[in-house]
Amino acid sequence: MKKLTFLLCLFLISFSFVFSKDNKREFRGVWIATVDNINWPSKQGLSIEEQKQEYIDILDEIKSLNMNAVIMQVRPTADRFYKKVNKEPWSKYITGESGKDPGYDPLEFFVEEAHKRNLEFHAWFNPYRITLKNNEKIPENHIAKKNPNWVIEYGGKYYYDPGNPKAREFTEDVIVDVVKNYNIDGVHMDDYFYPYPVLDKNKKVVPFGDTKSYKLYGKGMKLEDWRRKNTDTFVMELSKKIKKTKPYVKFGISPFGVWRNNDKDPTGSATRAGAENYDTLYADTRTWIQNEWIDYIVPQIYWDFNLKVAKYDILVNWWINEVKNSNVHLYIGHAAYKIGSNKAWRNENELIDQIKYNRNFENVHGSVFFGFDKIQKNSLNIKTNLKEKVYETQVLPPTSPWIDIIAPKPVTNIKAKIIKDGVLLTWDDPANNYADYYAIYRSTDKEFDEKNSKYLLTTVKRKYGLKYLDKNIEKNKTYYYKIAPVDRVHNQGEVKEKIILKK
Repeated sequence: MKKLTFLLCLFLISFSFVFSKDNKREFRGVWIATVDNINWPSKQGLSIEEQKQEYIDILDEIKSLNMNAVIMQVRPTADRFYKKVNKEPWSKYITGESGKDPGYDPLEFFVEEAHKRNLEFHAWFNPYRITLKNNEKIPENHIAKKNPNWVIEYGGKYYYDPGNPKAREFTEDVIVDVVKNYNIDGVHMDDYFYPYPVLDKNKKVVPFGDTKSYKLYGKGMKLEDWRRKNTDTFVMELSKKIKKTKPYVKFGISPFGVWRNNDKDPTGSATRAGAENYDTLYADTRTWIQNEWIDYIVPQIYWDFNLKVAKYDILVNWWINEVKNSNVHLYIGHAAYKIGSNKAWRNENELIDQIKYNRNFENVHGSVFFGFDKIQKNSLNIKTNLKEKVYETQVLPPTSPWIDIIAPKPVTNIKAKIIKDGVLLTWDDPANNYADYYAIYRSTDKEFDEKNSKYLLTTVKRKYGLKYLDKNIEKNKTYYYKIAPVDRVHNQGEVKEKIILKK
């Protein structure tokens, strides 16, 4: 160890770096579904220690794959995975019994553990679903029982009525209360606004039972337009409330992959999908993007390159055009759950090729994967291929300049010390600085480009100390380090020039 030579070298980075397009900025997220115990916890009624360990194992897997975000479902069925907002019952998916206190605050634990690994934590809410399965009962102490006029039964399942202003506002307030009480990085929703159509025995669509609220609030609008307006109002109002509470918390939605087929609208995609956001789910994603009510959108493009009715590349190209010139990031939702399911998905490079395709376009800022169990099991070598072919190094998430463009101040008093286990880096941070974490870059070359992700050694959350122990070192090598402060929307500050030689 004493033979090692270490050079700590920091070079000035111009402020324009914050806005640069480089290959280290990419959102890499995973959905973790709690509904029906899809991903976590693996089953109901596990001990607190078992639940926590399962979640830690998931995060460690995500981190090992050089991903940087987790999207965790915390309100799957008008229930809760959090202690500090108690307007709805505890989720039965934790303990096996609706309303039963799990004995700790899962969401607080989720956020804390994600941030220890410097993973962004996005809290995933389902706005209107009350029950998941046919003939499932609403708990007697549920607010939906106390307000039956908020509730619609459809296909044997129960939903809050999106057309009832009080039901809509209740959901908004639950989510905003979570934003107030927890240190989350984002609020996230998927495609469940109005429910997917239910077919009767003759394969005809069963009407959704919102006639009463339509008569009260429709104001002469066509039923379909009124439903879309209800969804638009929810998205708009929630966006304003989130930004008023914590402007840095991002708001994102993951809709079904098709807005409209172009046989209905010439500006739609060249697809023939059976469902459409605009006509089936009453979710006009175009309006949300144009009004910039959301910070990011993750269309679920759960198809392959060769599927004739909805080709992957055709849909990616369509969504790229939708977000053009807007302050809305486009991430692509990928169907990891389909790996091995049919001929197209038995090609182990299908998902890898999709990620590579995305990288051809400046307006695609990352990916999110559904079906984490397939990744955990390394189905068709997906874990290996991700790590070796597309996620070889860690990366920082993209910046959000419409939220904030002011970078934190440089760190000071940087020191490097050779100890038994490696090189201990320490630094100070100016008083009243707003760095959220630090990006540490390393190279064996004296001159290296910190914009290249291959030099990003790690990131360190400010909350957990201004130090880092670099254990991955080799004898008789000289190492050059750069340490940069980064705020919570990923603006990177300047690097102050300082050279320290240790022998």
